[in-house]
Amino acid sequence: MDITLEGADYLVLLLYVVALLATGFYLNRRSKSAGRDIFLGGRSLSWWQIGFSLFSANAGPSMLVGFASIGFTQGMVGSNFEWLAWGFIFLMSMFFLPHYISTKVFTMPQFLLARFGKPSYNFLVIYSLISILVVWLGSALYAGGLIISQIFRIPLMQAVSVVALIATSFTAVGGLKAVVRTGIFQSAVIILSSIILVYLALEKIGGLQALSEAAPAHYWRLFRPASDPEYSWVAIVLGYPVVGIYYWCTDQTIVQKVLAGKNMQEGQYGAIFISVLKIIMPFIFIFPGIMCYVLYKDVAQPDNAYITLVSQVMPHGFLGLCIAALIAALIDTVSSGLNSFSTVFTLDVLARYRPMDDSSKRTTGQWVTVLAAVLAIGVAYLFSHSGKGFFELSQGMVSILAPPLSVVFVGGISWKRVNSTAAEVVLYGGGLACLAVGACHVLNFPSKTFWPHFLLLSFYLFVAMSAVLVAVTLLTKPPAVHALPSIAESWRRGGKSPARVWLLWGLLAAVMCGIYLYFG
Repeated sequence: MDITLEGADYLVLLLYVVALLATGFYLNRRSKSAGRDIFLGGRSLSWWQIGFSLFSANAGPSMLVGFASIGFTQGMVGSNFEWLAWGFIFLMSMFFLPHYISTKVFTMPQFLLARFGKPSYNFLVIYSLISILVVWLGSALYAGGLIISQIFRIPLMQAVSVVALIATSFTAVGGLKAVVRTGIFQSAVIILSSIILVYLALEKIGGLQALSEAAPAHYWRLFRPASDPEYSWVAIVLGYPVVGIYYWCTDQTIVQKVLAGKNMQEGQYGAIFISVLKIIMPFIFIFPGIMCYVLYKDVAQPDNAYITLVSQVMPHGFLGLCIAALIAALIDTVSSGLNSFSTVFTLDVLARYRPMDDSSKRTTGQWVTVLAAVLAIGVAYLFSHSGKGFFELSQGMVSILAPPLSVVFVGGISWKRVNSTAAEVVLYGGGLACLAVGACHVLNFPSKTFWPHFLLLSFYLFVAMSAVLVAVTLLTKPPAVHALPSIAESWRRGGKSPARVWLLWGLLAAVMCGIYLYFG
């Protein structure tokens, strides 16, 4: 990767960092009530703040670089990871969110505590902290640090430490509200730079018609044959829902932002907004990979397709803006993970052992944020010595983490008969099995050809654990006391959504059907 930055690029980067820090710290001065609640931002977020914050947290460095890589090697098939997400954001918005609000939980471990008791709660506290630390923080710092160290020609761990320091500074001071406000700013930078990149690359190719003709025909197909070894339609249709439920409906970093809305409707409108933004994501994130294939397939590699296109197409100044977008995606992913780690550790671990008022919770949360940053730097260091690329690591981790939580949360909110015994068997037994299977899968043991695609593997694990959950539930006594209502009971108690929300989801469903008919 050979990028030469000039004065205009450094000026843009300097302005970006100044604007980012000013936005994060200015918020803390202006919003006293939100500043006291660093975990849910005073529950004062509007729909557009929620939507942009979800976008920027989701649009991490692995999306900018990873989707360009998929576009370079596979074409539009990678769009399924964005265009299928709306269905699971819908589930989170219209079913999970009303249930979470009606049961008055602020973290996902708190939900399991009320529903299944302390053993399940203890499992998810540890599980959430590990997943946040590894998936959101360590892998993001490693991926982004790798890119930044190559761009600026500085040591990897120095790049990781600088990014962690910047993200920690405003996250510890301003909490979730600062993360959300800076996320809006970061979203604007990412979207603007990506649109400019696509426009300039398209101009160099000669327009959409020229791009369509220059790329292989199969690059424009959303669904591949079942025999396709990489992204068959079977793997996507069966496996993606497992990861989708885990990521959009049970992940603390995602759900926390929706729970921080002024009310349930604001959270639902925010979910609709991020679903609309996801319609454009393939055009600004996957198209650059296809364009790089058309223009520079002889010199580029999949993992550096994004940077190659940026370095060849963007003029100086705009080049600095694209680098700023990469940094924006990285910092926002890290800051979101830091705030979620702080929320779970403070409210679900420390608060259990000593009483804390709002002031002490805030102070403790700030120190935990710093601790999380230090631990994340250590995880990134371990990743740098793993010998594996960060995409391979990320895929392996998601396939390991998703099935047990997806099964227990779906069962927990939809079937009151599910008891604590069934949940504990799936969480502890299934979690251990997933760790063992996932480790063998990542290490290609006993051989690479032995294992199915990681999405199919997630589906098989989900089905097996669902069967275990049902069997144990039916073979053991039902819960003596139902601490939480079912989804239907939550709706009867005031959780029903207004007709306008349902209408907007219906319109979005019609748009997505049209997109799939066109590209399918």
